[in-house]
Amino acid sequence: MSLDAGELVSLVGPSGCGKSTLLRLIAGLDFPDSGTLMVADKPISEPSAERGLVFQDPSLFPWLTVRGNIEAGLVARGVLQQKRSEVKEFMRLVGLEAFADAYPHHLSGGMAQRVALARALINHPKVLLLDEPLGALDAFTRMRLQGEVLRLWQARRTTMLLVTHDIDEAIYMSDRIIILTQRPGTIDQIFPITLDRPRDRSSSDFLRLRSEILELLHFAGNRISAIST
Repeated sequence: MSLDAGELVSLVGPSGCGKSTLLRLIAGLDFPDSGTLMVADKPISEPSAERGLVFQDPSLFPWLTVRGNIEAGLVARGVLQQKRSEVKEFMRLVGLEAFADAYPHHLSGGMAQRVALARALINHPKVLLLDEPLGALDAFTRMRLQGEVLRLWQARRTTMLLVTHDIDEAIYMSDRIIILTQRPGTIDQIFPITLDRPRDRSSSDFLRLRSEILELLHFAGNRISAIST
């Protein structure tokens, strides 16, 4: 599997097939038993600011403000003074300038997730790994945040790898969808999405793709079940 610079790719597949494990491997939090993972032709051997990871839970520091949470990684790297102007810019990008001094318990779920995205992006990662970052949100907020993530991606062209169980989300956001089989997860299909952006979820082309991908997921699951019986 390979990702081109600036691509937005989704991973979909049955629960437990290894989607989140793959993100942890790319992030350098876990290590493969075999094979090699590389970013920009360099093997991954440890966590790095070059690979940002955003979870379903925003995991904000409750004692820090919005500004403080976005600054946290810069403080840890000792580069806050040089990057202070960027903090304001990223708060503007995620629409939270007016909440710079608010604490996490004052934020909605969508606002907290935008802070987590800004905190990851301010490190200018080569790859941003998204582990169902919108999965815990209500449907309306989720759709709005999908648009926000796309806007950030289009503005910065950061390579993104998104894990999702939501087929509509994958089609709406992605350049390609990688479909994994049941455990042990292997790549079953790589599905290019060529619809023009912005995408209309109610269009006949969108609904046709949705039907095709759901059918592929069904066959991917059944194929492994048949082999194991």
